[in-house]
Amino acid sequence: MPTYIVFADYTEKGLANIKESPMRLEAVRKLAADHGGEVKGFYLLTGEHDIMTIIEGPNDDTVARLLLTISSEGNVRTKSFRAFEESEFRQIVQSLP
Repeated sequence: MPTYIVFADYTEKGLANIKESPMRLEAVRKLAADHGGEVKGFYLLTGEHDIMTIIEGPNDDTVARLLLTISSEGNVRTKSFRAFEESEFRQIVQSLP
């Protein structure tokens, strides 16, 4: 299943309700599962972004819907990146002309 690295930053609304964050994380886990995916990792960060999650999902469209649903709640803004595992990297490189 494709892997996605998702960086999230709290909005003012998200910070105002920061103590609800653990419950929101559980809701994200359930939402991902409902979309056929899984939250594989969650990290609170210091630096440029507030949160990083590693999500597996069936395809780009499904993960896009998931992230749009999460963002529409107004607690975080997300930036996502498709991540290729080492085996996928090797396969891509081997297919080069």
